[in-house]
Amino acid sequence: MLKEEEKLFLLKLARKVLEDFFENKNENYFPSKELKNLWEERGAFVTLFKNKKLRGCVGVLEAFSPLYEVIKEMALSAAFKDPRFPPLEAKELPLIEIEISVLSPLKKGSIEEIEIGKHGVYLVKGFNRGVLLPQVPLEFGWDRETFLKQVCLKAGLEPNCYQDPDSKIYIFTAEIFKESDFRIKSS
Repeated sequence: MLKEEEKLFLLKLARKVLEDFFENKNENYFPSKELKNLWEERGAFVTLFKNKKLRGCVGVLEAFSPLYEVIKEMALSAAFKDPRFPPLEAKELPLIEIEISVLSPLKKGSIEEIEIGKHGVYLVKGFNRGVLLPQVPLEFGWDRETFLKQVCLKAGLEPNCYQDPDSKIYIFTAEIFKESDFRIKSS
């Protein structure tokens, strides 16, 4: 579990990295050693919302660098590399709310184990992969079956692919927090 000050650091870091990008700055920011969870290698997603609508979301399920480094990289990727959206423009930044999902390690799971609102799902079949975070089915009011069908579709597969014995299901949990939880104002 992340401490409140660790969550706050990550949110401020994600925003600062985006602000620095538009100001052509390249500063390094490091958490203090007291914020020890930020030095662990953890998977994470950064999600950007503009007027409460998705504007970008990119993440990694497993990380090979400290969490704070992952957040810096994923903030830039969510803003500029999500293929579903054009790159973020400087004028949009004040309208953006940042949400961070810090993931637990992946665990092989079964359909029956998936709890809506608790588990995210990573589905693998052959070369196809799809992932949806735990908060997604809550946002859309999906039940477990709809959630699994949507993961299949995101993987570019048939909606019922999750029932195929060749499909592998991995589950994970996430600590999810956003700027409005801390009343952070964009600059």
